[in-house]
Amino acid sequence: MNMKNLVAAVVAALFLLPFATGVGAKEKAPQGQAQHSVKKEKVVSAKATVMAVDLKTRIVTLKDSKGNIIDLKAGNEVRNLEQLKAGDLVTTKYYQSLLIKLVKPGTGPEGMQAKATMERAKPGEKPHGMIGGQVTITAKVTAINKKEQTLSLKGPGGKTVVAKADNPHNLDLLKVGDELMITYTEALAISVEGVKK
Repeated sequence: MNMKNLVAAVVAALFLLPFATGVGAKEKAPQGQAQHSVKKEKVVSAKATVMAVDLKTRIVTLKDSKGNIIDLKAGNEVRNLEQLKAGDLVTTKYYQSLLIKLVKPGTGPEGMQAKATMERAKPGEKPHGMIGGQVTITAKVTAINKKEQTLSLKGPGGKTVVAKADNPHNLDLLKVGDELMITYTEALAISVEGVKK
């Protein structure tokens, strides 16, 4: 996973996702932390049928559930392309979550912690894989505006962002000087199911 893209995604998350609702987003408090954290997550999945595979050009032709035809080039990192056959079902799942947790000052990670993971098919298996990444930062609450339902957060490197609270009651749990540990996670998984005979 490209760390530059992941970092950009976290910056976007700080502007767009904290305390905001989105299509398919779920707000829930992790067990045992009911009043000190907010988690938003969403999963989007899509299925397509393989129409053709050109092994020389590595172009895979897919037909989605709406009948749209899509040509995709499989990069060299895709193993076992020769295992892919017309009629196979390709499933993709994209997961994204944002966890915001109130932590004691000085206990969250310093700077930015990033990690990436990747899995791919073993030789002889149908092509499949997963790529994911996670970034965690600690941000300090520098201002709370209950009238506007916003809070200002100063992240690593000194940049400050203003986020609007979806649930204004969350602001009652915070005070200036508090620290929030913000963890952004994303993953993309692709699997192939063979033709059923």
